[in-house]
Amino acid sequence: MTEAGQLLLSRIRDVPDYPQPGVMFKDITPLLADPAAFTILTDTLAELCVRHGATKIVGLEARGFILGAPVAVRAGLGFIPVRKAGKLPGATLSQAYDLEYGSAEIEVHAEDLVTGDRIMVIDDVLATGGTAEASLTLIRRAGAEVAGVAVLMELGFLGGRPRLEPALQGAPLDALITL
Repeated sequence: MTEAGQLLLSRIRDVPDYPQPGVMFKDITPLLADPAAFTILTDTLAELCVRHGATKIVGLEARGFILGAPVAVRAGLGFIPVRKAGKLPGATLSQAYDLEYGSAEIEVHAEDLVTGDRIMVIDDVLATGGTAEASLTLIRRAGAEVAGVAVLMELGFLGGRPRLEPALQGAPLDALITL
């Protein structure tokens, strides 16, 4: 792992048994509270967006908003939130997906993604890959192209990367930290 990756990892706090017994939650709030670490994270993700030729950034609810918005500013790109169903006013595109214990649905404003856009998806964690997979489907349904997916950390033991690879269709998946 790079020195920057080590610094970022050192600012992520493990919270045992949250939100349910047996789960080790990865809390990024200490990283966000550290201006040096947050700047390194923002700059690194912005560099990936530029390198992959993104024209807009999609941030996945909710921590993807926290990371994606400053990354968009740093990279000089627009920011588009992908929200839980029912949270956006106006015309939306929606995509249902399966969770470990049920299903969920995400939405994006229909007019925010257009043909010719190259979208970089930003999120904090790649776990099982369901939300990221659904976002890629939404992006393509809107007529936009996927430039890639970038996450702060990938929980490799949950199998999100293999699930996401078909939906990536060759677009890059970058994780700054893999656990």
